Amino acid sequence: MSGLQSMSQALADAVESVGRSVVRVEARRGRPGSGLIWSADGTILTADHILERDEDIHVGFADGTVVEAAVAGRDATTDVAVLRPAAATDVKASNLTPAVWASLDGVRVGHLVLAVSRPGRTVRARLGIIAALGERWRAPSGAELDHYVQPDVDVSWGFSGGALVDGDGKVLGMTTTGLLDRTPLAIPGTTTRAVVSQLLAEGRVRRGFLGIGSHPVKLPAAVREKVGQRAGLIVVAVEPGSPAEQGGLTLGDVLVAIDGAPVRHPGEVAALLGGHAVGKPLAVRILRAGVLQEMTVTVGER
Repeated sequence: MSGLQSMSQALADAVESVGRSVVRVEARRGRPGSGLIWSADGTILTADHILERDEDIHVGFADGTVVEAAVAGRDATTDVAVLRPAAATDVKASNLTPAVWASLDGVRVGHLVLAVSRPGRTVRARLGIIAALGERWRAPSGAELDHYVQPDVDVSWGFSGGALVDGDGKVLGMTTTGLLDRTPLAIPGTTTRAVVSQLLAEGRVRRGFLGIGSHPVKLPAAVREKVGQRAGLIVVAVEPGSPAEQGGLTLGDVLVAIDGAPVRHPGEVAALLGGHAVGKPLAVRILRAGVLQEMTVTVGER
């Protein structure tokens, strides 16, 4: 067998292997998406943005079996949702082949990958490469992914919620176009595991909030030298009754740091709050009328 035939066979085997774990998710009119079997009890991982309804959701398995499913939890910030069959007895044990997840250790830009989906009865696959790979990344939504994984794969409708897999048919991440202007990304297993565990426990991901609207602004030269940063966040809105209002923040204040960490973009605020337990008091450093001040704001829950 030639090298090309060998590679072709290996790719087909990888698609066949992971295809048993890829399901169809019908939760929007005329445009099914995909999902991944998360565990042997029938739990399904999918992309939140393909769930345009919370009821009348159906999941189609590799053998053609279709069952009704219920939303166990969803998180728009990370674009992760979890479904469970409405009646566990409707799902045959032979259908429940959980996806095998791979570590990103050793994965490099240029490695071949496959995007595998099931928007219809049969599995679909597209071949590409890892176009970009980085460490921790914050999405515009405020979601923090432990790795930034961008495949150079054309993923049209139906691929979100499916699998990005390596040559062995192991899942590198859940494919989605819902995090960055329709750009295909893969949410790594370490991130999905953390989110899924919270969704299964509470049905949502608890996140802290201050209750402000803010916009990046350059700091005066004298302040830059003192705080060691060139920009901060000017407060342009404060929600009535919010933690920010209760803590004394007001319009025109410029946020410089939260809990000792510099803030220069609204996404940095969301990331800092997401790592703290709701109800925890945080030190907030602001610039008010040209004077640096410190105050304490207790984190609320969104």
